[in-house]
Amino acid sequence: MKPHIARKRFGQHFLTDVAVIGAIVDAIAPQPGDTMVEIGPGLAAMTQPLVERLGHLHVIELDRDLAARLRSHAQLDVIESDVLKVDFSALAARLGGEPASKIRVVGNLPYNISTPILFHLLDHVAVVQDQHFMLQKEVIDRMVASPASSDYSRLSVMLQWRYEMANVLFVPPESFDPPPRVDSAIVRMVPLAEPPAIDLRLYGELVQTAFSQRRKILRNTLGKWLDARGFSGTFDVQRRAEEVPVHEYVSLCEAVQSIENRQA
Repeated sequence: MKPHIARKRFGQHFLTDVAVIGAIVDAIAPQPGDTMVEIGPGLAAMTQPLVERLGHLHVIELDRDLAARLRSHAQLDVIESDVLKVDFSALAARLGGEPASKIRVVGNLPYNISTPILFHLLDHVAVVQDQHFMLQKEVIDRMVASPASSDYSRLSVMLQWRYEMANVLFVPPESFDPPPRVDSAIVRMVPLAEPPAIDLRLYGELVQTAFSQRRKILRNTLGKWLDARGFSGTFDVQRRAEEVPVHEYVSLCEAVQSIENRQA
């Protein structure tokens, strides 16, 4: 079988460092019987050691040539699709056979669409046990950032309300072929057991408005948004978006949600 050439349009960088691969698999800690889905298995660098521990693995691959290679492996269930079009809730129900079943999701995500994938999975978080992803290190820095830091952003606030997250492993460019021009890392994302009961659509709109002009104080952005919704509670809009901790954004969303429910 001829060697596969990495395709730029798919953002392909194939992991080749055996020691790094072993460390990633150890961090994931796959157990026999786990229902695991790998996004973008590529040349199966992580796929092979994962399936050796699991016995069976479900993989999502967009590249038709790579999908054809993967289908030759009897222990793989290959889903040839754009990951952004995969209904993970329906997939979990199909794989587990019962509504209570949850899936573990792993993958070396294409860096050019990593944020859309994270938000897509957020819509299906109820069926996820945990997630381990290889991402650009600076993206993970934003995901796990604390308030009032330069990395604290919309991404931080949109994910931290729902996940416990940690940067668990640094991965240098030379671990890949071809090497990316950025540092990479592995993030662990574990959904919170008792998340706030907020409307994700409303929360997303609130957070996007807050960070739309992050150098301005919130009175000029979020303040107007709150006024339009009849909010008359206490919230300090004399701060910038990056100064507000996640729990305050959540509480604010709950208050606005309550107003909307009364008006409905």
